[in-house]
Amino acid sequence: MEPLILQTASEDAGKRLDAWLAEQTELTRSAVQKLMEEGRVTAAGKTLAKNTRLTGGETVSVALPEPEAVDIVPQNIPLDVVYEDEDVIVVNKPKGLVVHPAPGHPDGTLVNALLYHCGDSLSGINGELRPGIVHRIDRDTSGLIIAAKNDFAHVKLAEQLQDHTLARTYRCIVTGNLREDTGTVNAPIGRCPADRKKMAVVAGGRNAVTHWTVLERYPGVNYVECRLETGRTHQIRVHMAYIGHPILGDTVYGNKKPVPGLQGQCLHAVGLKFIHPRTGELVELACGLPEEFEKQLKKYRNMA
Repeated sequence: MEPLILQTASEDAGKRLDAWLAEQTELTRSAVQKLMEEGRVTAAGKTLAKNTRLTGGETVSVALPEPEAVDIVPQNIPLDVVYEDEDVIVVNKPKGLVVHPAPGHPDGTLVNALLYHCGDSLSGINGELRPGIVHRIDRDTSGLIIAAKNDFAHVKLAEQLQDHTLARTYRCIVTGNLREDTGTVNAPIGRCPADRKKMAVVAGGRNAVTHWTVLERYPGVNYVECRLETGRTHQIRVHMAYIGHPILGDTVYGNKKPVPGLQGQCLHAVGLKFIHPRTGELVELACGLPEEFEKQLKKYRNMA
């Protein structure tokens, strides 16, 4: 399997290598440490220990292991395919669809659907034979998500996540009225100390940056576009709540009472931009808002 090549920057100096690698990839910190213990992480031909501190400017090579087969059943779940070729597939994920099998959701996920749709065309970069989910979307968030159909594509797309050439744009309705028309939230995200099931802005968390722009203003809510510079778990939801404007319908980070006619948070991934891993051409994709999102907007527009 082709190694994953990552470049550190001057601002990375002093960071622990295992933490930095986990931040730059979809690998967990424990998975990174295991690879390092196996001598699979090198720089300038030398193996690196998990407690290595970066100096900045290193070229780090991660030799990924051959994938193992996993017991995930392909399922014929309808997919809204926005783009597909021999290397990548982009799907408009509906709200309510879980991305990965997990406790409580052993099947009926996007991965089960992709296994059925893609057949033998799978990426195994995460150590398992399955469609290579390059980034994730929450269960109750809808919109564009990309998967790699082979290891070559997954490595290239993972590198784009690191250097931000893989760009993701979201639309949401937030509660309250943002004072400015545009802004940036630059605040680290980690597990919430008071509730390990939630994320929060915490000291020592992973670097997280969200850029936002107000598109429309209505009494009590704003229609907002968010552009991710990083991709932390629940990032937009956490950041918007952190600045006092949680997403409408988000009962985890906002008002605990559900919004009538709305399942989960009003958050949708409308845009995806990436460099095609094989052709080098820029691919820009977009999708419309889901019906219940449109209904919420129509209601506020009619009230204005």
